[in-house]
Amino acid sequence: MKNFFNYPIFLIMSLTENLGKYFLLVFLSIKTINQWRDNLTNILNQMISIGIKSVPIVIFTSLFSGMVAGVQAAYQFDVDTGFPVTAETIRYLGSVVGTSVVLELGPMITALVMTGKIGATISAEIGTMRVTEQIDALEALSYNPIAYLVMPRILAATLMFPFLVIIADFFGIVGGLVASTASYEPLTVSMFFEGISIYGRIEVDSILGLIKALFFGFSIASIACYKGFYATGGASGVGKATTSTVVVSCIAIVILDYILAALLL
Repeated sequence: MKNFFNYPIFLIMSLTENLGKYFLLVFLSIKTINQWRDNLTNILNQMISIGIKSVPIVIFTSLFSGMVAGVQAAYQFDVDTGFPVTAETIRYLGSVVGTSVVLELGPMITALVMTGKIGATISAEIGTMRVTEQIDALEALSYNPIAYLVMPRILAATLMFPFLVIIADFFGIVGGLVASTASYEPLTVSMFFEGISIYGRIEVDSILGLIKALFFGFSIASIACYKGFYATGGASGVGKATTSTVVVSCIAIVILDYILAALLL
């Protein structure tokens, strides 16, 4: 019974310790950003790994996410919902799909998919270097492991995530266009884009989506670096750090999404 009552205290202490170590690592990473010239090759390699190599999966997921949004929006017009369906209101379909994609689906789906791809990779790479004492070897050679390993990955993810979200927005809208016009015959391609331009705020919503992308990219990379940098316990410890990275990053993304939506909208 005594241990039962002590568990919440232990949980709070552990959470506080982990948050302190995380923010310290982030602070030290930001502090070393002035060494970017010395690590330019590493930064570029990470930008290719995080950004360019992730384009195919972003295109695939965003295309079908947009198609789902298009089908669902068309369904609301097709069923007897009491919504007055006229030639004028049909154009709202384009606005609904476009806004959903650029404001929510594009950034969120991209972030959640990249959590599994990028976050897990970063955590496994750095965690393996930690448990095999490669990070200790860097320190012995007078290399700053944070500047060499952590900062390039956080910087690359923060810079490349908006690029990935732009691609996701484009293909998401294309998918929504194809699915909505195929599911609801009265809607044409010209009506779809008229709805986006007339009833939507596509430019403003796109900027808000890109702001979300910056925060999502930074959060995923920093959490992955933290989990990998402090991994312990050999191969099993690396596996636990990788799993924890995906879980914590997903939770952080949905919380950030709500906070940013409340502040920006």
